[in-house]
Amino acid sequence: MPILKGAKAVEINNRRIINGEDADVMQLYPMRHTFAWDAYTVGNANHWLPTEISMQRDIEQWKSRDALTADERTAFETVLGFFTTADSIAANNIVLALYKHITSPECRMYLLRQGYEEAVHTHAYQYIVESLGMDEARIFNMYREVEAIYSKDNLVLGLNEGIFDPSFKTGTFENDQKFLENLCVFSLILEGIFFYSSFAVMFGFQRQNKLTGSAEQIQYIMRDESQHLNFGINMINAIKQEQSEIWTSEFQQRIIELVKRAVKLEYTFATEVFPRGIFGMNADGFKQYIEHIADRRLERVGLPTQYNVANPFPWMSEAVDLNKEKNFFETRVTEYKTGGTLDW
Repeated sequence: MPILKGAKAVEINNRRIINGEDADVMQLYPMRHTFAWDAYTVGNANHWLPTEISMQRDIEQWKSRDALTADERTAFETVLGFFTTADSIAANNIVLALYKHITSPECRMYLLRQGYEEAVHTHAYQYIVESLGMDEARIFNMYREVEAIYSKDNLVLGLNEGIFDPSFKTGTFENDQKFLENLCVFSLILEGIFFYSSFAVMFGFQRQNKLTGSAEQIQYIMRDESQHLNFGINMINAIKQEQSEIWTSEFQQRIIELVKRAVKLEYTFATEVFPRGIFGMNADGFKQYIEHIADRRLERVGLPTQYNVANPFPWMSEAVDLNKEKNFFETRVTEYKTGGTLDW
């Protein structure tokens, strides 16, 4: 077989999250960003589909006049309204923006898996809405009608505009910072903060033995999103190491301010979902929970905490742990690894 003139082997030290070599082909080896390959193999082991989960009990409860209060129904619908939009924003960011600028083959591999998982999540919301006989157009259009949802979506979309521009390219100080800002907003805020209060709502239902089929699907989604969050944070930290010059003190302060802005928006959303509080949870409790997880996200990328408050919902640690024999109410096995390959 002829060798191309001037061809040379890829050096591992030339691998970069962005601005690396040989982005046009998926040449995995030599592999530098092994965290991405690990995430890819875990994602494959975690494969699931919403139609595998029975919704019969949820259907009975949703049709019953007595099983759910008006506040509980409002909370459930509002959370679904947010989820349906958020996952499509995440998918667009992966497919239309992040992927084309990332030059690490193993990171691109996981992004392909992540994009598919976002599609599965959207399928899950549609499956819940259709199973319960809800107004599909109303739920999927709620981001246009509920200001608290629109404000969260608008923050993410507004900050992501730059790297969606067809003429945008990494390789300059300004553009590399813009790309890293997008990644911080996408990972720390959208996936790391905006999703988690809605997760807590759904697990509030589960702890009350209500809408457990829907909650179980959200539990699977939360496991996926936890992987997405960890992957995004690993990419942020890798870029910090590979291009330390763009992680300036001014840039760090900007990320802190964006996180604080997101916390305020999430508090407004919690007030919308829980105007009077349900399941022993209310807007004040959610404010503390949101502040607590925001600090955890800042810590993971080496930024100082801002709130220093305890977790008011310690049971959320149990909710994220699917690696147990059965879920809270023993509806079905929830450790959904395949081939015995999942190791946490």
